[in-house]
Amino acid sequence: MSNYPGVTVEKKTGYLKNVDGSRIRVHDLPGLYSLIPKSLDDKIATDILFQRLEDSSHLKLVVVVADASNLARNLYLVTQIIDLGLPVILALNMFDVAQKNGLNINVAELSRELRIPVLPIVANKQKGIPELRNCIFDIISRETHEVYPKEWNLGDDVKNAVKPIHSWFLDNSNLGEAACMAEAMRVLSNDAALEHWIIHSSGSSYNCGVELNMLVKKARDELMGKNIPWRMYEAKVRYEWIDEICKKTISEGKARHSLTEKADQILTHRIAGPLIFIIIFAVIFQAIFSWAEMPMGAIEDFISWFGDKVALVLPDGILKDLIVDGAIAGVGAILVFLPQILFLFFFLSILEDTGYLGRVAFIMDRLLRPAGLSGRSVIPLLSSFACAIPGIMATRTIQNWRDRIITIMIAPLMSCSARLPVYTLMIAAFIPNKKILGIFSVPGLTLLSMYLLGIFMAVNAAYVFKYFVGRREKSSTFVMELPPYRRPSLRWTVLQMSLRAKLFVMNAGQIILAISIVLWFLASFPKPENPELMKPSEAIRQSYAGKIGKFIEPAIEPLGFDWKLGIGLITSFAAREVLVSTMATIYNVEGSEESSVSLRDAMRNDRDPVTGKPIYTPLVAISLMVFFVLACQCMATVAVVKRETNSWRWPLIMIAYMTSLAYISSLIVYQGGKFLGF
Repeated sequence: MSNYPGVTVEKKTGYLKNVDGSRIRVHDLPGLYSLIPKSLDDKIATDILFQRLEDSSHLKLVVVVADASNLARNLYLVTQIIDLGLPVILALNMFDVAQKNGLNINVAELSRELRIPVLPIVANKQKGIPELRNCIFDIISRETHEVYPKEWNLGDDVKNAVKPIHSWFLDNSNLGEAACMAEAMRVLSNDAALEHWIIHSSGSSYNCGVELNMLVKKARDELMGKNIPWRMYEAKVRYEWIDEICKKTISEGKARHSLTEKADQILTHRIAGPLIFIIIFAVIFQAIFSWAEMPMGAIEDFISWFGDKVALVLPDGILKDLIVDGAIAGVGAILVFLPQILFLFFFLSILEDTGYLGRVAFIMDRLLRPAGLSGRSVIPLLSSFACAIPGIMATRTIQNWRDRIITIMIAPLMSCSARLPVYTLMIAAFIPNKKILGIFSVPGLTLLSMYLLGIFMAVNAAYVFKYFVGRREKSSTFVMELPPYRRPSLRWTVLQMSLRAKLFVMNAGQIILAISIVLWFLASFPKPENPELMKPSEAIRQSYAGKIGKFIEPAIEPLGFDWKLGIGLITSFAAREVLVSTMATIYNVEGSEESSVSLRDAMRNDRDPVTGKPIYTPLVAISLMVFFVLACQCMATVAVVKRETNSWRWPLIMIAYMTSLAYISSLIVYQGGKFLGF
């Protein structure tokens, strides 16, 4: 499982159960490299560890999950947390990878040196997890806890210089003796740590922060006068101790293989890497269409059967129409696409678990650099392929203000899973299923092109924003450690798919159900005076929904959209996939005299009452998909942007530029296609 910056950006809380049924509350914090907060996600983790928040005031134990194959780097954070005076457990994850890389770690000796429990684990194979659980509950159950912070040998000159700062922390913080010394050493040697404590202490007293700043400046001047380098002094002292520990506890043997290095020479190659990326995703989208066809058909048949059965049980009237044509038709139309969404997350989980998504981040980093973005923007953009909301939240890892704003503004251009039902509906209904090279099909490549279009437009939008947002600021540097390749965990993959299915059904389902009911009412009322003399298609045109659609039709007609799609565009602001349920509700109300309507067939067979020509064509389908690639059709995303930027300025700019971009691009596609004779 990935744990590079951007994967976890906020605290997640759950419960850990013991074999006897007892349980404890657990906080999963964003990953850290040190206790100096450099971004918003770092601050969340450090505030919990320093017990500054109410729900962390009873912190009993810290479990540090470290990469065993890169232990020296991870021990830096471990030594800092030990100094806080809390009980600590060090869990050495990916212990099998460390052994394959030729690292022999003496776990018992490491535990003695650090004076904390150290446990080797392989999380994706559940190895060592029972022992870790037992150790956690054993420590929690103790009434008293013995902790052994490191007594740092600073030398007389440094110790005398740090002493006033140490006293300040004793008087102005709730930290213990060892933690105060560690913080004194940290603010002495790092400007970011000093600035953080000045800001934190200014809430209680302005003079308090000023006093700390003066004490640190005096100590630095004193050390400079004695030619003692103070900058990064904490890192120097800690790594001297860490090097001693590593010499005693780690021996390097011969690595069994270097599969990762050999594979990366090809997969991250400047030319071959992007081509392989496109081929892999082309295969994925082809598989999504091929594998999902059977379960989608089964769900579609079940929804139709269920709707017919309910229609037979209920008496004729408004309640029957509401349930069958509104709720069942609307929600059922979206559930049909659940298999494709699950397959998409199946493949994304496999790519993440194998370590390939880290390589995708590396490839995209090369693409984004010319646009002025830091590599830290890559992970939020990748996260946006699942949903723009966690992608935007993942920008908390970006220190540079300009880079963060630009990343937030382009993240919704990544095609999220909510757009997939719209793409699939249009492709399945109007794109011919022709084979290319005997492997790929036109529908699969069409779906891939929608995702690539989003990436292409995001990069170009970043180029434009670069000249308007913080032009004087330079991009921050970013170094990402690529995870090693490993065999994917079926258990983890299934867990991810089940979580995504639950979120999709529960969250999207509630919105879709509510909108389907409202839309059914708008499409069914007012009732015509002589319904028996009027066709259902004409009745729906005279309904509230029909009047709304007809009102906006002149604005969207140049894009190839009719009044029905116009209603769908309006309702899809609640959630992009609502367009599908909207069309299903309209067509089921319109065809209420028949059994449940297949949406794909209904849209294919819909004809203009005047000309008799199809209303929807492949060109209209492509125009609509292009519109949905680029439009900001999600109010939840807008709300998150407002929260993350603490301003309405950026959400309004996002709505304006994305809507304009979508309209112009769709207009060019449709009118250009008509001009070329399509």
